[in-house]
Amino acid sequence: MSELNSLITETSSLYEDLEKMNANELLANINQEDQKVATAVQAAIPQIEKLVTAAAGKMAKGGRLFYIGAGTSGRLGILDASEIPPTYGASPELVCGLIAGGDKAIRHAVEGAEDNLDQAWMDLKAQQITEKDILIGIAASGKTPYVLGGLHTAKAHGMLTGSISCNTNALISTKADYPIEVEVGPEFVTGSTRMKSGTAQKLVLNMISTSLMILLGKVKGNKMVNMQLSNQKLVKRGISMIQEEIPELDEETALNLLTAHGSVKKAIEAYQKT
Repeated sequence: MSELNSLITETSSLYEDLEKMNANELLANINQEDQKVATAVQAAIPQIEKLVTAAAGKMAKGGRLFYIGAGTSGRLGILDASEIPPTYGASPELVCGLIAGGDKAIRHAVEGAEDNLDQAWMDLKAQQITEKDILIGIAASGKTPYVLGGLHTAKAHGMLTGSISCNTNALISTKADYPIEVEVGPEFVTGSTRMKSGTAQKLVLNMISTSLMILLGKVKGNKMVNMQLSNQKLVKRGISMIQEEIPELDEETALNLLTAHGSVKKAIEAYQKT
């Protein structure tokens, strides 16, 4: 067995003759496999908790969070990072996703980009990364050179490091202070890690970034009180949040407060000081 084939993410699908299945069979079997993902993530919560706790401590002191990955893993990191400013009103620099091959690789595969051991650190240096920051490497296989090299060098420079992979005893886990391994088993289409592995990575990233934003005080109750008011739907949501917190306000007054202060949190705080 080759080194690649020994990875759980590369083992043969549990299903044969996919091309002979009808649409219903394909959908039902894919869904059956997807149901295993949440259970696998649940088993990794103790690992995720350790990383979140350590990262929250660094971010409370001014640290930033960086994700690095290649292919699907890199795109998922960028997706998670890009949602932080509109959802929580945080600076775009607070959480940053980098992908092997640069921005072009978000939409198109860049040949050989993930095989460069040194490129991730060059990409990170361009972001003025420091030992105050946190780096999380994402790689379903746990063997992506771009990610391994970035983690190795970041750790050598005193940064806090974490990893997300979908193989047990993954090589990437030896490069991170706080490794997370989510074993989802063989993919429905053999080796297609954009499927269960990608879903697992997305779930873990959701958990990490959401927990961090809450721990950093960017949520009140269960509301996104720092969200960017970038469209009419969000403005209406903001008005509703203010009225829930201050029931005596009519819609027009709530809107005026929101417009004047730019966020639900600031609007409520300003009103309560009057």
